[in-house]
Amino acid sequence: MNTTKTDGDAALVEALRREDPEAPEQLVETFGDRVYRLALRITGSNEDAEEAAQDALWTAARKIGTFKGESAFGSWLYRIAANAAYQKLRARKAKSREIGMDDVLPTLDDDGRHFEPMADWSDRVDEQALQGELRRVLSDAIDGLPPDYRTALVLHDVEGLSNPDIAETLGISLPAVKSRVHRSRLFVRKQLADYMKTV
Repeated sequence: MNTTKTDGDAALVEALRREDPEAPEQLVETFGDRVYRLALRITGSNEDAEEAAQDALWTAARKIGTFKGESAFGSWLYRIAANAAYQKLRARKAKSREIGMDDVLPTLDDDGRHFEPMADWSDRVDEQALQGELRRVLSDAIDGLPPDYRTALVLHDVEGLSNPDIAETLGISLPAVKSRVHRSRLFVRKQLADYMKTV
């Protein structure tokens, strides 16, 4: 078994394999919040996220024998959680959509220059009054992403997973991960820029 990627969670994995009575509780303490946040970002529903997180943690504990150690334990668990959350979405028959580049790129004139100059509002972000509102706008922008894009962005920018780990977790190609993260960031940036024009 390759333990180089799983060293951080090796003791937990071993406890789960031994069916240590404390192991499921340790699994929940270690990964419960992160799995719930991922499920919430995918489903957009507290109730669905709680159910998906419980299903994922229960499945991981029950099927620990199928974990081969070829990837990080966290990546394996995130894949289970993402699948559980997508099942909740499918049950609600939610449709995901592709983010088109036209939806996120700035408008260009015939010479390829910005049609509308992009304002530099970075210095205003420190204004105390704006911070709470910006958090809400940022959260709304992330929530406005299609589930596949939202998941890639959250795994990359919030949970800190590498692109290869995200590709493995979601079962998609590395270029697809890079595209989803990039387009998601552009979409979120555009939403923030649109908001900053109004304040």
